[in-house]
Amino acid sequence: MARLVLVALAAALLVGAAGASQSVSASATTSRAFAVQAVVPGQGNASAASVTAPPDAVGVGGSFAFPADGSVVRAGSVTSGAFATPGTSATSSSSADVSTIAICGGDVTVSTVAAKAKASANAHAAASDSSGSTVTGLVILGQAVTPAPGARFPLGDWGYVVALQQGTSSLDDAASKGSRAFVTGLDVHLTADHNGIPAGTEVMIGYAEASAKAEVPTKPAPRHKAAANKKKKAAAPKGVRGPGIGPEVPGLVRRPPPVVTPQLTAGGYVFPVYGASSFSDTFGAFRGDIASGWHHGDDIFAPLGAPLLAVADGTVFSVGWNNVGGYRLWLRDHQGNEFYYAHLSAYSPFAVNGHEVKAGTVVGFVGNTGDAETTPYHLHFEVHPVGLLYLGYDGAVNPTSYLLAWKHLQDLPFAQVAGWAPPVAPTSTAPKPGAILLSSSDISSADGLDPGSLERALKQAGSANP
Repeated sequence: MARLVLVALAAALLVGAAGASQSVSASATTSRAFAVQAVVPGQGNASAASVTAPPDAVGVGGSFAFPADGSVVRAGSVTSGAFATPGTSATSSSSADVSTIAICGGDVTVSTVAAKAKASANAHAAASDSSGSTVTGLVILGQAVTPAPGARFPLGDWGYVVALQQGTSSLDDAASKGSRAFVTGLDVHLTADHNGIPAGTEVMIGYAEASAKAEVPTKPAPRHKAAANKKKKAAAPKGVRGPGIGPEVPGLVRRPPPVVTPQLTAGGYVFPVYGASSFSDTFGAFRGDIASGWHHGDDIFAPLGAPLLAVADGTVFSVGWNNVGGYRLWLRDHQGNEFYYAHLSAYSPFAVNGHEVKAGTVVGFVGNTGDAETTPYHLHFEVHPVGLLYLGYDGAVNPTSYLLAWKHLQDLPFAQVAGWAPPVAPTSTAPKPGAILLSSSDISSADGLDPGSLERALKQAGSANP
């Protein structure tokens, strides 16, 4: 079994002489922005003028349309910028400007969207805000509206629009001060199919985020200490570490999403949903229903009852209900990496706390429980590498690159089941299936007047399906 390789992002200066100058610790001063991002189940995603800093960057994309006919979103011009200056007195800022926007074939139109965020921090104080962000000329289904920050507007019975979602959070810790701000100018969600655009589609117009954290001068560790620490890490024991992250409680200090993608090599991994499915990168997107304010994973859309597979050999834990995730469970692989499955419709018999499973074992079934009741059926899936478990629930990393790789792996057989419920349209008024078929036996030959007939029928079924 390959050993776990963690990609560590750190800066170190080795100073051999006594009295050498101090070094400065790594900074969390960053910014990012994009003008347009569209996520369409089954059709992938697209973005325009997406930039991050450091280093400073400017994005000028001209006009933009997705898909080519612009039926999902079209914009006349898109620009963005991201700037960050780390240090003991840190600053960052970002902006996105979009004009002449049409969404869902013109059901939503906007004259201009301007998203702006800035942050600053030093040894004594930190601040951030999204002042100056505006949405002008918003027309929804032919009616002009004036959006207030966080205002939500319905789109008939097939979706909704949220304007000027924004917020700030502290990055303070015992060593230094820090702050983060973000804003999304316009966010359009489809909860049902509409004019050929599938349910689950999301279009974001104008996103800006800025984080600043003051760096603290520190003396580098002596060479012999660094070597000792390195040797200690290399000798760390393998196997399960700790009781696991669940329940899903963000930390008291609100942190931005981690930007690292550690390599996971505990063994073979498989894609977590069996059968037809679709997903796109929504990690880090704004979410107002959790304390940390950002999406900790990706949503994989699939039919109701589609089997969910253990992505690796490991241990199931924290099986049960919470108000956001609905029916959910966690899986820990043999290197200590943890994976979160949420919004299940049902569990399999293998979903038992402390139960050991193999990669590909069916552990549950796709649903929309918890806060996903009004959304299309999907699995909310998260990846928590062992090296970031010290951050608690906020140690999730972007699962998209893992999912893209696992989706094409063919080295592990999937554990198949007899069948699952057919797709149910989100707009259907029919009751949801009350059970999911795992297996069946034909007992039609049993005679209610013959007490032994049922036992004989079950024995025949068992011998036919060893």
